[in-house]
Amino acid sequence: MEHLSWKRLGVAVAALALVLGVGTVAFHRIMHEGWVEALYRAVVTVSLTGLDSSPPSHAAMIATIVLLLAGVAIFAYVAGTIVELIAHGVLGGAWVERRRKRTIDRMRDHYVICGYGRVGQRIAEELGEAGVRFVVLDFTPEVIDYARERGVQYVEGRGTEDEDLLRAGLREARGILAASDSDSDNLYIVLSARSLRDDLTIVARASDEEAEKKLRLAGADRVVQPYSAAGVEMAKLALKPQVAAFLDIVSTHGGPDLRFEEIEVTSTCAQAGRSIRELRVRRQTGAVIVALRKQDGSFDTTPDPDAILDAGDVMIAVGTAGELRRLEELFAPREPVAG
Repeated sequence: MEHLSWKRLGVAVAALALVLGVGTVAFHRIMHEGWVEALYRAVVTVSLTGLDSSPPSHAAMIATIVLLLAGVAIFAYVAGTIVELIAHGVLGGAWVERRRKRTIDRMRDHYVICGYGRVGQRIAEELGEAGVRFVVLDFTPEVIDYARERGVQYVEGRGTEDEDLLRAGLREARGILAASDSDSDNLYIVLSARSLRDDLTIVARASDEEAEKKLRLAGADRVVQPYSAAGVEMAKLALKPQVAAFLDIVSTHGGPDLRFEEIEVTSTCAQAGRSIRELRVRRQTGAVIVALRKQDGSFDTTPDPDAILDAGDVMIAVGTAGELRRLEELFAPREPVAG
């Protein structure tokens, strides 16, 4: 229907051009006017503007009447076509498309989700609940329609194409998640993303250990095997139900009270170089530091109170939203001194 409406608009424009051409020739021959004058008379006649002077002959009058009727018919046809375009959302859809493109172009520190199937949709839900912005990149018509219905920002394209990745804002993104059902597609996505951004966080989906190995070699920072992870989770629920229940409560979206957070100790932080005991983190904030990721990539999963928090370390902390907010404030970078 949209294609038909645009075709009708094209027919109307062609008919208008034809009528103007015929009218110009007619006035040129009947009234012996120059081509410019004849075209001017044809334009004002067809547009229903009219001239102050009446046609000097019956032939000119008849030509004027014919052009007036043709003009009325053409403008009525064009008006009906435009109304139909608006009614079917063609013009509105184009406006929405431009607005969506501008929104994506203005995004910063967002995530690009390549593949909006079951896994991609679950990722989007988690990011949405965490208040993190994201863009979906997919080419399946049904998936695009689903994203549009849910008000999700999307780009219709393939994650394997550099141009489509850039349209999704990869240059300004915080990370990319390769969630396609195809291991080969995810491999190409990782290769393309890593070639465009060395500092990008890349998380990929794999169907087995062999695919995981290749994805890591291609540049993925983290690789997830959904089926393997599901099996492990089910085993935990059966063997250690209370441990699983606790982890579910303190997971990011598992409960309303406790959550995990990661906070980096920056070089401009006033607390850098001091110990957990010295800072009295638990007493001041209420949050608990449960792990430390050191600059060399190693993890201290049970940090001692005397552990030094060096610049570049990343703290893994657990607490309520308010406790974690106070912890972030404690380790906030110092404001630069003017002058």
